[in-house]
Order: sequence, then C-alpha cells, then structure tokens
Amino acid sequence: MQKEDVLKMIEEEGVEFVRLQFTDIFGNLKNIAVNPDQMEKVFANRYSFYGSAIFNNMVEYDDKLYLYPDMETFMILPWRPQQGKVAKIICDVCTADGKPFICSSRYILSKAAEKAAKKGYTMVAYPECEFFLFHVDENGQPTTTSHEQAGYLDVGPADFGENARRDIVLMLEEMGFEIESSHHEFAPAQHEIDFREDDALKMADSIQTFKFAVRSIAKRFGMYATFMPKPRQDVAGSGMHVHLKLLKNGKNIFRKENGDYSDEALWFIGGIMEHAKALCAIANPTVNSYKRLLSGHCAPDRITWSDHGEKAFVVINREEDDIRIELRFPDGSANPYLLLASCMSAGLDGIEKKTAPGEKIDRLAYNTPEKLPEDLKDAIREFEADQVVSGSLGKKFSEIYARIKRDEWKSFIREVTSWEVDNYLTRI
Repeated sequence: MQKEDVLKMIEEEGVEFVRLQFTDIFGNLKNIAVNPDQMEKVFANRYSFYGSAIFNNMVEYDDKLYLYPDMETFMILPWRPQQGKVAKIICDVCTADGKPFICSSRYILSKAAEKAAKKGYTMVAYPECEFFLFHVDENGQPTTTSHEQAGYLDVGPADFGENARRDIVLMLEEMGFEIESSHHEFAPAQHEIDFREDDALKMADSIQTFKFAVRSIAKRFGMYATFMPKPRQDVAGSGMHVHLKLLKNGKNIFRKENGDYSDEALWFIGGIMEHAKALCAIANPTVNSYKRLLSGHCAPDRITWSDHGEKAFVVINREEDDIRIELRFPDGSANPYLLLASCMSAGLDGIEKKTAPGEKIDRLAYNTPEKLPEDLKDAIREFEADQVVSGSLGKKFSEIYARIKRDEWKSFIREVTSWEVDNYLTRI
C-alpha cells in the first residue's frame, strides 16, 4: 500500500478516526488518534510524543520521538461503528533526525531480521494465543471471576465465552487474519485462537493487533480479556506457544528431503536451550509468569526437548510435509517483537556454533538437572550475563530493561501478601 491507497480507503470507507499505534518496551500498545484531515501531517512524520511513553513512564526521557507510519499495516477496525469508522496503522518510532529509535522494540526485531537475512535466513512464526474471558464488576472493572465450568474443547452452553470467541474470529477474519482454529482451553473461561504463520515482523504486528482486537470485542460482551499468565491459582495458566520455521531460499531448512528433521533444526534447538534461562527474561517477563511455569499444569519447568512431549521445553512438530519447532515456555505477557528477536538470535547462534541439544527427553523421564529460572530475579540475572540474548536487543535497551525489571521484582518482594498473613499472623 502507498499513501494514495490509504487516503482512498479512508475516503471510500468513511473513516473518521485513525489510530497511530506503537508499542512500548513491555509490549503495551500505545496510540495517538487523528482525524483524516491530519493524514498529510501523519505521512510527513510530524506526529510526536514525549519519549518517556516508550518506557511506560518508568524512565525519564524528555526528548520527543516521532511516528513513521508503515502503510502496509493500515486496517479498518470492524467492531467500531459503521458510521464514523475507525482505522489503525502501526508506526515505527524515530528520533527527530529520522533515525530509528534504538529502544523501539519494532526496530529491534527489524534489525534482528535484517541480520538473519544477510545470512540468507527468514524466520516464520505463528503463536497459540491463550487468554481468559472474565466478568467485570458493577463499575466495569475487571475481575478474575467466571461462573462457567467448561474444560478442554467443551462447547456451549457450558462454554459461556463461545459467542464472544466466535465474534472475535469473524472480526479478525474481516481484518485479514487467516484463523486456523479456535477452542475452549483447559481452565474455566480460558480460550485459544490460532492464526496462520507469517514472517517475524508481520507476526509480531499481528499479535499486537490480535490482542487489541480480543480485548476490544470482549468488552462488547461485558467481559474482560486478559493474557495474564496465571490469573488464578487453582487452574492452568495461559501460555503463548510459538512455532518457528527457518527458511533459506524459500525452503524450510528444518526439514530434510526424506521428511525427517535436519541438523539445522537440532542446532537451532541447541541454541534456544543454551540461552533458555536468559530468554525467560523476555519470554516470561513478569513476576506472575513463573507461577505458570511452576504450576505443574502442562507448563515446562525444565530445559528439555522432544518430538512429542507435552511438557517439553522445545518440541519438534511434524505436520503433513512440514516441520517446525514449538517453544512452549513463552506466555502472553511477552513483548512479541522482543520475543521473536531474541529467539531468532539464540537459534541462529546455535546453528552457527552447531550446538547439539543433547538427547531428547521422553515426556515421563524428567530427571534432567537443568531447570528454568524460578523467578523473575533469576531470569534477569541470566539475561544480563548472556551476551547473545541481551546483545540481540542492544546494550542501552538491555540495561534499561534489566533495571526496570529488577525494580519490578523488588516492588513485589516488598508487598505483604494475603498468603503471608494467613500463614504467619497467628503462628508467630
């Protein structure tokens, strides 16, 4: 799409607002809304914001940053009114001189993809996005309450979110998504929607648009959608398994001619496993993330690989004539741009060094000593010590990210929880 194509769509569709969207370093979507008569200013890259917003106001950054719209991402939001339509366009973040802002997560992924391309590689990805649909209270505030008791692959009337999930799928398809499947997950009120693979940057954009759409459409049904990894203690948490393929000259190099998986697939896995502990700081970036990993509900807690294991950290999947690598540890709190950039860098490091992943571990044979970090503090320490993972995101970005996440951990540790009160108040 070109500038003229965007303007034509705005006029023909009667668009009255355009959201200029970008992502902060934690994966939160931000935007500035403009009227159509401001589009020439948008195309001239003259819309700016105070840079502290890219750090969610956790870092003082007074310089202004500028939005550079990516025309290919222009999209009309189908759940908005047909009269006075709303569209969105994803923007790159640049400094006043037009150079990419080095702490922009979209730029970080673009740079990682360019580095891979110089070696002849293109990474293709698709996620399994899990989320909960909870009730809101009388003030419209989200809760962790649901009255349904549906389980894996259940249908209505047991599945209270069936209608909302159907509308989400239909509207995503109207936006150009190719949805492969959707279903109720294991926990009550938990759902999963899977969509077609794409190259890394387009997929990260799609994940952000997907989460925005899911939350917006759920609200129309009086529900709140959350991608929080472990919102309830007594049920399974929500992951975001990521499937990856590596293409060279358009060919999946993870698959041999005879249909078996290749050495490159194993080396890629070896790189992921070697850098697994550091990757957790990006793939599992919240205090709550580790409550999912340690819950025992089909989430991995050890660094293993298999070609069939349900709880393996990394799995090689065969499907028809295709082979892909599934990473089962990430969750929906991850910034998708950083997640794909860091996993790409770790996997390619494995290929470059021909890193063997070791013996595959059967799903029942969990005697390996290698465990994932048990909390965010340990993950950040591993991240800072790993030059491949932190280096793939850039020195300045990694320093800021690690500092903020350490502060997040300290804030959590200072909290007096209800568990502590219940277990210690009358015993000490």
